[in-house]
Amino acid sequence: MAITIEQFKKLFPANKEADAWVSALNTVLPEYKITTPLRIAAFLAQCGHESMGFTAVKENLNYSAEALTKTWPSRFPSSIAPQYARQPEKIANRAYANRMGNGDEASGDGWQYRGRGVIQLTGKDNYKAFAKVINKPIEEIPQYLETKEGAVESACWFWSTHNLNAYADKKDITGATKVINGGTNGLADRQLLYKKALSIIS
Repeated sequence: MAITIEQFKKLFPANKEADAWVSALNTVLPEYKITTPLRIAAFLAQCGHESMGFTAVKENLNYSAEALTKTWPSRFPSSIAPQYARQPEKIANRAYANRMGNGDEASGDGWQYRGRGVIQLTGKDNYKAFAKVINKPIEEIPQYLETKEGAVESACWFWSTHNLNAYADKKDITGATKVINGGTNGLADRQLLYKKALSIIS
């Protein structure tokens, strides 16, 4: 089942690159068995929420000092946060240091392997695992994730490795959200997008 440009525009009217996104979706989704109305609607809803309607494929780390302390209290206590505020590269390198396969803050891994794709792939371990599955060198992955096809394929890979088609088949948007988000952040918007997507593509 293919998605049409008209359907995509109805779902994401603010997106200015519908043609390119639809081409990428129709190329990649079948490879991951995201082919039924239930699966496609769930995928579009989740990815649409995560990427602000398929407009953001790179993590925005332009945090204020207050937001840093609120988001990562142990990594950016109020005594340190002002030194990092509004400096995305520095923020990424500290926020993601020494975890997810990344090196220390000085390594630059946090910035190199920051969130990319329509379900943001984050951390060197995830980049490595994705690179292996699609048979590309890890050095090419950051750039690939910023292309339409790469942004979609990384989301499909995440979807597949976390068995999210099973949630989609059961119409379990709450369960899928918990897997993707680690909680229920943005659940109302995801559910609204899902209902809309289902009505458009069914």
